[in-house]
Amino acid sequence: REKQRLRFQYHISEKQLQRAFDQADRGSGRTGHLLIEDLETRLDAVVLRAGFAKTIYQARQFVSHRHIQVNGDRVDRPGFRVQPGDVVTVTTRSRTMAPFRIVAETQPTGAPPPTYLQVDRGALLAVLNRRPTRPEIPVTCDEQLVVEYYAR
Repeated sequence: REKQRLRFQYHISEKQLQRAFDQADRGSGRTGHLLIEDLETRLDAVVLRAGFAKTIYQARQFVSHRHIQVNGDRVDRPGFRVQPGDVVTVTTRSRTMAPFRIVAETQPTGAPPPTYLQVDRGALLAVLNRRPTRPEIPVTCDEQLVVEYYAR
């Protein structure tokens, strides 16, 4: 159940989660924390946490429909890993679309952006300052159960 919960929170397939687990398992540190931290650096997750999208589904759609740029280049892969120092912006052409105008013109109503992201909603710009740590990530999941599931 925890594996499914994690999959649905990031809207990823079983194969994508398996690949993320394998990568986290090779790293040094707690595998569960590395897994969550890796998933949080996906482009669709960064777009969601920056407040440019209201749901992970909307964030994936914005990315796959080429409304998002990373360091000035259009990226259409929601699974693209954002590195510290990367600048995530909305394309110039897409800034006039209603969802992005609303984000730029209104005050944020939900939770503030996490501390690992520097967000300028007016300019529709976000910078990943550093890799997130597990306590900062607002994901409801017991990652140890996910690790135990994949380790068998």
